[in-house]
Amino acid sequence: MNKQVIPLSAMPAIIHARCPRCRRGEMFTAPMYGLKSQGMNKTCPHCGLTFEREPGYFYVSMLISYAMFVAEMIALAIAISVLTGGSKNPWLYIGIILTIGVVLSPFNFRYSRVILLYWLTPGLHYHPEMSDDKYTSVK
Repeated sequence: MNKQVIPLSAMPAIIHARCPRCRRGEMFTAPMYGLKSQGMNKTCPHCGLTFEREPGYFYVSMLISYAMFVAEMIALAIAISVLTGGSKNPWLYIGIILTIGVVLSPFNFRYSRVILLYWLTPGLHYHPEMSDDKYTSVK
């Protein structure tokens, strides 16, 4: 089984949600937090990669987003318990966890798709020759 290892040089592209093939084109049409909805480009504006590999491809990202949400909520519950000295008030936990969950929803949406494309998509690799300025698919 081949395990895809992403080098540290890819981290800026991952953080800024750039195309996994050329690391230049933006995956999303709007910022993570803003007044515009967080839509995703159909293709990379630089190299032309189609992000949605097949119909329904991003359904898997919902599972990734759910796992991220669960991990965040468990970490929050532990942090609240430690910071409040083990408070038994369930409304404190519910209020803070739901508020932070709503605030982190755009983050989870965006990075679940980035994780899917960078780590969980077989056959999708970085092509350095496609990141040149002279290489462009825009016609």
